[in-house]
Amino acid sequence: MFKYILFLSAAFAVSGCGIYGKFENRVDTEIREDAYGADYEEPQDDTLGLASLQWREMFTDTLLQNLIEMGLENNANLKVASLQCEEALASLKASKLAYIPSFDASLGGTVAGSVEHGGETWGWSLPLNASWQIDIFGSLTNAKRRAAALVEGSEAYKQAVRSQLIATIATTYYSLVALDAQYGIYQETEKNWEKSLETMKRLMDAGSYNMAAVAQTEANYYGVKVSLVDMQTNIRELENTLCSLVGIPAGHIARASLDEWTEPELISAGIPAEALANRPDVMQAESAYKAAFYGTNQARSNMFPSLRITGTLNFAELLYNAAASLLAPIFQNGQLNAQLKIAKAQQEEAAVQFGQAIIDAGIEVNNLMTGINGAKEKGEYYKLQQNALETAVSSTTSLMMHGSTTYLEILTAQTSLLSAQISYVANRLEEINGIISLYQALGGGRE
Repeated sequence: MFKYILFLSAAFAVSGCGIYGKFENRVDTEIREDAYGADYEEPQDDTLGLASLQWREMFTDTLLQNLIEMGLENNANLKVASLQCEEALASLKASKLAYIPSFDASLGGTVAGSVEHGGETWGWSLPLNASWQIDIFGSLTNAKRRAAALVEGSEAYKQAVRSQLIATIATTYYSLVALDAQYGIYQETEKNWEKSLETMKRLMDAGSYNMAAVAQTEANYYGVKVSLVDMQTNIRELENTLCSLVGIPAGHIARASLDEWTEPELISAGIPAEALANRPDVMQAESAYKAAFYGTNQARSNMFPSLRITGTLNFAELLYNAAASLLAPIFQNGQLNAQLKIAKAQQEEAAVQFGQAIIDAGIEVNNLMTGINGAKEKGEYYKLQQNALETAVSSTTSLMMHGSTTYLEILTAQTSLLSAQISYVANRLEEINGIISLYQALGGGRE
């Protein structure tokens, strides 16, 4: 009885040493209010803003929605991530089954005889063996909890792949839409410059311009035609990239126009810092921290005895036996201590990486919001610049008809307008892609 009480006392003492300790979720306490920077003001309401939108609410273009649905169904990387989740779930299931006894049976037969007296004796056996490890010191419990943390990590990785896929499809789609807009600008420029070239040729015949002016204008005109060919190539390549992303053969991609883009209203509502908890990389880092925590607990429990109950029932002879064994590690060449030190170091590494993941997440969001605001501000200036250059082109064209301007002024006005128009579209794309990246950075695209 004394030994029994001593044994239970030791078990309870060990259980108080942290072997059965549970990991406390850290993401809510680790995320600071100034995660996006000291100059960022938190929104007054409790919504998660942009992060709360489903991807169909974020992207209302039905043509884009169709592409995203195809990508989620066909993309190879997402399929691999799903299979990795299945592997982790299988490991978790195996760790749960470790709590129940294991059984095995074997069928055997024997024959014995005497050379001198003759005759044979036949025998058979059908033993059923059972083995059951009692989880006194938490080895199985910590293994199960660690496996559960790894499942969470694999699910977070799958979500990261899903979020990245949705964002990549959307940014590629709008890059294609922006190329269409720029291609249209070059087509319109080609028509206008062709008219200017014809006008300058007539004015040269009338003596108002010389061959140098006409040749320079003609060279610029053919430069636009070269750009049109290059853009056609770029459009086809982007279409093929999008086809690859959604898992379909190369072909034409149906798409809307740039003017049909609708900015989510929640962009202006602000983004609370706790939205970072939805980021897959933050969840993955916390899951790794949790797995390392239970890995340390398991390394501690390995330093204590393990209790195993075994039994055998032989149906042939109607015999049975049962036994309990307590196996205690005494000398393992320092391996158990080394494993515990390694586990503790890995836990510290995971803690540092988790904290850094939150810091990096806040900085990324800050950079994206800064870029979006900058693109919006530049967009207003590009509009004003474009209006001024349209006036300049119109004025120089009128002066050209009367021979009151030089060809250099005409070419400068035309090329400046073209550059401003292309830059405006590029800046519009930068703003759209920034919003898409912000949606992804906040964990958007969840199932």
